[in-house]
Amino acid sequence: MARYTPDAKEKVRDAVDFVALVSQYTDLRKAGPTRWTGLCPFHEERSPSFGIEPNQKLFKCFGCGEGGDVFRFVELKEGLDFRGALEFLADRSGIELELEAEDPEAAGRRRARERLLELIDRTATFYARYLWDSGEARRAREYLGARGLEEAALREFRVGYAPRRWDSVLLASRRAGFSNAEVYAAGLAQRSKSTNRLLDRFRGRIMFPLADRRGRVLGFGARRLDDEDPGPKYLNSADSDLFHKGQNLYAADIARAHATKAGTVVLAEGYTDVIALHQAGLRNTVGLMGTALTPEQVAELARLAPVVALALDADSAGQEAMLRAAKVAAGRRLELRVVPLPPGADPADLVQTEGGAAMRALVDAAKPFVRFRVERELDRADLTTAEGKDRAIDALRPVFAALPPSAVRVELEQLVADRTELSPSLVSSWLAQPASGGAGAGEGRPGGRETAGGPAQGAPGNGAGAPGATAGARAAGAAGGTRSERAFLGQCVVNPSAARAAIDALDVEAAFTSDLHRRAAAHLREHAADPSAALPDGDEELASLVAGLVVRAAGQEPSRAALDVEGLKLQLASVERRMAVARDAGAGDVAALAHRRAELKTAVDQAIVRAMED
Repeated sequence: MARYTPDAKEKVRDAVDFVALVSQYTDLRKAGPTRWTGLCPFHEERSPSFGIEPNQKLFKCFGCGEGGDVFRFVELKEGLDFRGALEFLADRSGIELELEAEDPEAAGRRRARERLLELIDRTATFYARYLWDSGEARRAREYLGARGLEEAALREFRVGYAPRRWDSVLLASRRAGFSNAEVYAAGLAQRSKSTNRLLDRFRGRIMFPLADRRGRVLGFGARRLDDEDPGPKYLNSADSDLFHKGQNLYAADIARAHATKAGTVVLAEGYTDVIALHQAGLRNTVGLMGTALTPEQVAELARLAPVVALALDADSAGQEAMLRAAKVAAGRRLELRVVPLPPGADPADLVQTEGGAAMRALVDAAKPFVRFRVERELDRADLTTAEGKDRAIDALRPVFAALPPSAVRVELEQLVADRTELSPSLVSSWLAQPASGGAGAGEGRPGGRETAGGPAQGAPGNGAGAPGATAGARAAGAAGGTRSERAFLGQCVVNPSAARAAIDALDVEAAFTSDLHRRAAAHLREHAADPSAALPDGDEELASLVAGLVVRAAGQEPSRAALDVEGLKLQLASVERRMAVARDAGAGDVAALAHRRAELKTAVDQAIVRAMED
């Protein structure tokens, strides 16, 4: 793959308005001359622990620990690798990325792909213009209007119409300089089964462009206009190197920012459902594109928002689709909720007949997926007989097996008791028993939220402390030393002109108990004036730490005395660790170390006085 020129990263970084970028995902408020804060877009919280430093283009959440530069932010929010994040931000900022010299074969493949993307985009424009300008498309316009879809919304989604003529796209593409082979490779043409002649793939159909999250059109979904016409009701672009139906969600490019800000993404089934919901003000809606939910689409949903509201048809097929979706989503950090649509109605119908406000109220009333599971089993059961009640209880055991003791569990147990007309205590005890069959065990877990966990940074046992130190000494060093080490590094950021001298005054190997802090000290020794510069590629741990230091330092007044205090504290902590090792080993230099400790304590006290005077 071709590489971009070395200065591409810095050109893009300089061009990005970081406040505007992050504000697409969370509301920010100014908290100092160079600091903005808000609710973290990476985890749920009620009080802000997230901050950015817009000049350095760095972010840090002191709640969940995520942090890094502007590229890392986009990687996390958009699910991209570094190259993808660079291209995303370049597109957003209007920066044209320059490529280094590349292998001729690779360059040819890249140019061929770019031409296909250009051809598909031109074709989307052709279809959209044909829908609004041609007499042939009048019935398509009437159909869309009858579904309550307005012209402004249809234009935003680039909805179009493919002419009935067999070679409209072929001729238009050739006039634009594209070959028949390129039209075929782009999925816009197919060969006739009888004559092997090349034909337009889409003819006499309403066209819905299918784009990736960056808004690049990769293919089309096409709806047949006349029921008597041959072929399937819906026809999609065939899977190819460019387009994979199961890897994308319809309208993810339009809904992305809205879903992230709302913390919820609404999942509908059909193209017109999605457009109707956007038209109704539910701008955080995406569509399945007529497929069963795939693991790739679940990953896309997780990148959009932590909560997914399933607005699928309320018929039996729609309910089965919700169950399949839950199985695919099992184990993901997603909370599934079910929008209570009336039986027989789809979202587009409801928006048209009841209005946008009624549809928004239904989405607001979405129920937890586990409640939907319980109600569905009870609705399906024959609760007029003892045998039917037993079967219902047995079917619900896997659902309740995944529910911890909670108010939700108590409420659902009461629901089962009410519907079965059984004693709540009996229902509770029977539901707690193992299911009689293995099938479906654990299926109640989808829709529950997992919490991220893991060892805390700087926890004992990660190498903290000097070699040979006792477990107690290492634990003490990790508890107090880590805070002091980060305080010193933070002061290096606040006092960039004095950072090199302060770091050089330390024995870095002995002063820091973690390799991460040693790497940070080495980086700040050279880059304290611009900490985001020259961060090593791939060291996300260091990038996150540096981002946190910069965000915390934003707005603090420089004080060389405060930097001296933290440097002396590190020296003092190092001496105390050495004393603990010496005592354990019975070494004879304890007295000399104790004398040095006393000197350092006096120096710390004096430095604190100077800092207070500053």
